[in-house]
Amino acid sequence: MLRIHVSGVDLSRVRMATRPDAMWETVLSFHRLRDRRGSTVFGKWRKESRNRLNGEARLLSAVVPPRGYFPDFLTPSGGGSEPLGFDAAVEALRDTPEERVRAELGLLPARRIPSGGSAPDGLGEGGTEPLGRLASTLRAYHRAAVEPYWPHIGASVEADRAVRGRALLDGGADELLATLPPMIRWRAPVLEADYPVDRELRLDGRGLLLQPSFFCRGTPVVYRDPGLPPVLVYPVTHPEAPAFTDPGPWLGRLVGNTRSTVLRSIGHGCTTSELARRTGVSLASASQHACVLREAGLVRTLRHGSSVLHTLTPLGAALLRGGAPQPVS
Repeated sequence: MLRIHVSGVDLSRVRMATRPDAMWETVLSFHRLRDRRGSTVFGKWRKESRNRLNGEARLLSAVVPPRGYFPDFLTPSGGGSEPLGFDAAVEALRDTPEERVRAELGLLPARRIPSGGSAPDGLGEGGTEPLGRLASTLRAYHRAAVEPYWPHIGASVEADRAVRGRALLDGGADELLATLPPMIRWRAPVLEADYPVDRELRLDGRGLLLQPSFFCRGTPVVYRDPGLPPVLVYPVTHPEAPAFTDPGPWLGRLVGNTRSTVLRSIGHGCTTSELARRTGVSLASASQHACVLREAGLVRTLRHGSSVLHTLTPLGAALLRGGAPQPVS
């Protein structure tokens, strides 16, 4: 069980990350690559990513076990709501002091480290070359397994942000914490979460960054070092349909000014009732239009309390932009 102790000051400093964190997604995706569960969401991604990899898994396997603890230095913090971009995170990793590298690698299970007592490929022995090799490996892995799917990852995180944002507007930080995924429970003044080990994290007035993650699964993740900026990485809710799909035959049904207006009205997220008001159609008609847009792969729908919240998928956003690509972070 993880217990995060939240004071009144901390509650006022709870904030949502503005976008996915590229390094967290990269490291957590490596967990998913070796995990057979979640085939509906991750099956197609696993198959495609494995076909692109070219030996990057060997070094990563030495520092990222299939489950449980991995070194904090692998996921540098930006210290604010704006996560570091991938290039900035790689540079921060390269600059990690060797004492910290040694200390954090020493917390890995003994079976991960060769009998000689040093980390693979000289990590933790000093010098910049081993960390440089690790950074290059992470970069190659990111290009193969994360970068091609970044629009889908971003859309999933944005959909979660829309739900949490509604909760924050409706009831403040208390409501926001209460609507986190079911493995996380807000029992003021403690935020409890399912966790593989017992942990107590005291925020001490630093607040808490909530970081939704596409590749996080089952339980949230926090830094092991309590002195690092507090961040709670938690899994987004995945729709029942596969995450990485191409537009289907429903796309041919997308004609007419009304449906175009509906798509634009969804924008950064709205409920069915709000959609009906924005477009001037009946509730039943708004629901029908949203259903067709969802079946065409243009809209993602998540439940929020007694209502549902619609947000755009990468394809829907690209259609509104006229096909302009979404930048990769």
